[in-house]
Amino acid sequence: MIRFIFFMCAILVLLDVNAQENKAHNPVIFADVPDMAMMRVGDTYYMSSTTMHMSPGVTIMRSKDLVNWEIVNYAYDTLANVDAMNLDNGKSAYGKGSWASSLRFHNGTYYVSTFAQTTGKTYIYSTKNIEKGPWKRVTFQPAFHDHSLFFDEDGKVYMVWGNGKLRITELNEEVSGVKPGGVDQVLIENASIPAGNNIALGAEGSQLLKVKGKYYLFNITWPRGGMRTVVVHRADKITGPYEGKIGFQDLGVAQGGLIDMPNGEWYSYLFRDYGAVGRIPYLVPVKWEDGWPVLGVNGKVPETLDLPISKGLIPGIVASDEFARKKGEPLLPLVWQWNHNPDNKNWSLTDRKGFLRITTGRVDTSFYLVKNMLTQRTIGPACSGTIALDVSGMKDGDIAGLCLLQKKFGSVGVKASAEGKAIVMVDAQSGKTEEIQSFPLTQKVVYLKAECDFRNKVDKAKFYYSLEGKTWQPIGATLKMEYSLMHFMGYRFGLFNYATKNAGGYADFDYFHVSEKISN
Repeated sequence: MIRFIFFMCAILVLLDVNAQENKAHNPVIFADVPDMAMMRVGDTYYMSSTTMHMSPGVTIMRSKDLVNWEIVNYAYDTLANVDAMNLDNGKSAYGKGSWASSLRFHNGTYYVSTFAQTTGKTYIYSTKNIEKGPWKRVTFQPAFHDHSLFFDEDGKVYMVWGNGKLRITELNEEVSGVKPGGVDQVLIENASIPAGNNIALGAEGSQLLKVKGKYYLFNITWPRGGMRTVVVHRADKITGPYEGKIGFQDLGVAQGGLIDMPNGEWYSYLFRDYGAVGRIPYLVPVKWEDGWPVLGVNGKVPETLDLPISKGLIPGIVASDEFARKKGEPLLPLVWQWNHNPDNKNWSLTDRKGFLRITTGRVDTSFYLVKNMLTQRTIGPACSGTIALDVSGMKDGDIAGLCLLQKKFGSVGVKASAEGKAIVMVDAQSGKTEEIQSFPLTQKVVYLKAECDFRNKVDKAKFYYSLEGKTWQPIGATLKMEYSLMHFMGYRFGLFNYATKNAGGYADFDYFHVSEKISN
């Protein structure tokens, strides 16, 4: 009998383990996808996210289950053709560009709105087909900070925006600017109050929704000495008065809103600062009590969710690329973004078929101002990126290779000089760009790899080279990756080639391979 009981207990444990393994886990996306806005149209979910200085910008993702997401579009190719976005005249838009977006579907039209400190404007993009476009763009001033676009049932259109003191501004019927004589007032004098009076970050990240006749406004605030906190306000009229309370306070998981499923279940989508990998999305279940959304499981972020298991972030969020294109295929898959606006005449997938060619168009002295750097997100808990690089077209003074991009970047590449070529590892974690180690290179093709370990916020990266693509040798020092507000995004893989003496040289990238595995 005792053996039988023991046997049944073991079976139950195994069944529980299997059940846990077949559920989704938090975070649902272990990659930099901050400031999410989310909506459901029928049985399909769409999500937009901040991409700042990157081009194209404002990622649009699609999912059928809230867990498995793929990039399907961007709101724009070019935010603005100005020096800061073009990396011209010593200017850059790191950490700026476009910030938190709002995502809506109204009367058959999709709307994505955002704002930019770089230009001081608010942007609204609209389309009948969110996955294929084309997009109509309107801009106006001022830049409404962290706004929430809202279409009310009476046909009026509003934006709720601000930091700490939140305002509501009515837009015109064309959704192309502020309505003259329309509503324009303080909505909540101090939206941080539910979290206390000692606040480090005033309530922002507004997301407004209407459920069963009531208006619900979600914001993030940050009590000094505490953690990132969700604050929720509700009202019977859109203009208030609003009553507020703390909506969620666990692990610093905050900023987002609510999403309902076709079966009537609700979730809150939020994100968490997670070191060098960036700001990563979480889901927490929501129940309704006394007209308030109650977030989490006993007020906590659950490790598992009653949602389908994740199939991984490859290839929906990041993906390998052989740089070979069939007729009719887009030149660059949507997983790629340029670091700032590209100079399209100096990169090509047709000059040498099966290769990405980056040609230098000018001389640069700062790595942060290098044009035509092609990037993808890094992903957690660990990942690696590998390239094959043909350096035969490089000129004296050219440097090309693979980097992990942030303020304290690291790279492994090839440096060309009058004496020949060398494999070099460069490290900027000290605040200065330093060449840590180099080896002579006497062949035209070299293989380079960067590995990232984000487990438990270890945030360490290592770089490798290979002469035949199979046996890897470490080079340089371990990079201690560090999230910096200067860039305001997680580390990215970057493919680059720039000149320090004379323009016109080129580097040919045969492939980029991404993996969730690292050496140890």
